[in-house]
Amino acid sequence: MSADPAFAALRERLDRRHREATAVAFARGDEAVVRTGLDALDAVLGGGFPRGTIGTLEGPPSSGRSALAARLLAAATRRGLGAILGVDLFPPALAAAGVRLERLLVVRVDEPVALARAADIVVRSGAFTVVVIPTLPGGRGTGSAMWTRLASLTHRANALLVALGDEASAELRYFASVRLETAIERVRWNGPSGHLGELAGYDVRAVVRKHKRAVPVGDALVRCDPFEDRPAPADVRERLIDVGARPHRREIVG
Repeated sequence: MSADPAFAALRERLDRRHREATAVAFARGDEAVVRTGLDALDAVLGGGFPRGTIGTLEGPPSSGRSALAARLLAAATRRGLGAILGVDLFPPALAAAGVRLERLLVVRVDEPVALARAADIVVRSGAFTVVVIPTLPGGRGTGSAMWTRLASLTHRANALLVALGDEASAELRYFASVRLETAIERVRWNGPSGHLGELAGYDVRAVVRKHKRAVPVGDALVRCDPFEDRPAPADVRERLIDVGARPHRREIVG
C-alpha cells in the first residue's frame, strides 16, 4: 500500500474515533440535569442545570433570578422534593409557577452560620432534588471549608444546590459549577402608563458566566409572563431597559 492511501485510512479511523465536539455532544439526559422548562435557557446550559453540583443565580433584586429559581423548584417538586432555606420567595407566587407546595420544605433562618448548618442537614439527607439558599458572605463558618463540604454532599446526593443573590463570594465562585447572571431587558405593561398600568410580563437576559460540565455558549433571552391566571392583555406597551447603564459586574469564568 502506498503512503497516501495509508495516510487516508489512518485519518478516517481517527475521524471516527475523535470527531469534533459540538454543543450537542455536551447535552445530557433527564436523569443528569434539572431542566427549567425554558427552552432557550436549557439549550445554553447543555440541557439544564447539572445535578450533583452547586449553581448560582446572580443579579440585583427584580432581575428575574427568583423567577428562574421558581422554575427549578417547580421541576423538582413534580416528581420529588424541593427546599428553600433563608430565601424570601412568596408561596402563592411559587404555587402559580407550578411548585407543589406540599412537596416544598421552607426553613426560616437568617444568620449565615446557622443557614450553612441547615443547608448541610438538608442536602445530607439526600431527599431533595433542588435546594435554594442565599449567596452567603465569605467569613468565619461560611468560607472554603463550608463550600467544600456542601459541594461534596451535593455530589453524593445527586442534588442541585442553588445560591440566589446579588453576587457570589470568591469562595462560591470557585465551587459553583454553573453561574448565571440575570438582568431584566424588557418590561411589558398592560394599560395606560403610570400607576394604573399592570405588569404584563418581562424578558430576562441570563448570561452563562461559568459552566464546568458543558460548553458555555453565551446567554439566553427568557420571556417571563405572570404566573397567575389573568385575562389576556388588551393594551400591551413595552419598555426596553438600558443594559449598558448598569454598573459593570466583575466576571470570573475559572
